Amino acid sequence: MGFELVFLGTGTSAGIPMIGCDCRTCTSSDPRDRRCRPSVLVRYSDPSMTDIPQASAFNPKQAGHRQFIIDTAFELRQQAVSQQLSWIDGVLFTHGHADHIFGLDDLRRFNAVMRTTIDIYAETVVLEQLQKIYPYIFRPHRNINSSFVATLNPYQVTVGVPFDLHGATWTAMRLLHGRLPIVGFRIETADHVLAYCTDVSSIPPESYPLLTDLDVLVIDSLRYRHHPTHFTVDQALQQIDHLKPKRAYLTHIAHDIVHADLEPKLPDAVYLSHDGLVVDLEV
Repeated sequence: MGFELVFLGTGTSAGIPMIGCDCRTCTSSDPRDRRCRPSVLVRYSDPSMTDIPQASAFNPKQAGHRQFIIDTAFELRQQAVSQQLSWIDGVLFTHGHADHIFGLDDLRRFNAVMRTTIDIYAETVVLEQLQKIYPYIFRPHRNINSSFVATLNPYQVTVGVPFDLHGATWTAMRLLHGRLPIVGFRIETADHVLAYCTDVSSIPPESYPLLTDLDVLVIDSLRYRHHPTHFTVDQALQQIDHLKPKRAYLTHIAHDIVHADLEPKLPDAVYLSHDGLVVDLEV
């Protein structure tokens, strides 16, 4: 295993099936149409890794590499159990919307299993939002009772400034989610480049250089109809045609889209993601 991307969740903020909906997608028997809120796991080899995390005994195949989660969706516990995740090296956040941060509390279980703190990375504004929403995590000394809470090390990321995480170079790039500035991430190892761009409706010109020479591009593709804060299928395909990655995967998919309907209609090397999909960048 050199570099893998695991789709933990590929749905919208409402999840699929949606409460009270009997549309074709929400009642589909195809497991690819059951979509948790959006999150991914990035996993890559670290040749310099000499200290295998203690929790790797739970899942020996994880030994010898690093793994990071992008965004903590509502269903983080469900996603982690499904993928047999027993440890992570850190978490990165694209923005502070509920569907991307409301699984933060479940990081405490990783603390307990790993017996160490967890590094989290986000823009300053997002770190401030997390501290306001989760005061019991970031100011545990104020809690009335001594309770089981996540123990986190927050680190600020700056758009356009690369930083190293255990042998891979990560760069936050500016994206626009309607009028809200958020970030996507470009992740580079010695051999491969991946870009993850969820919840995006437009890409500022200064971000395009960070979206070149990609092995894999993951991009927001909410539905067929216009939406003020997300790319449509056609808009996502236009960006893919412009950027020309070797492969592209559509994500943040609404219930307007039936997987079996859209997947065969996509251009070559463009795929509709689904929960649990593993993308091996070595292949």
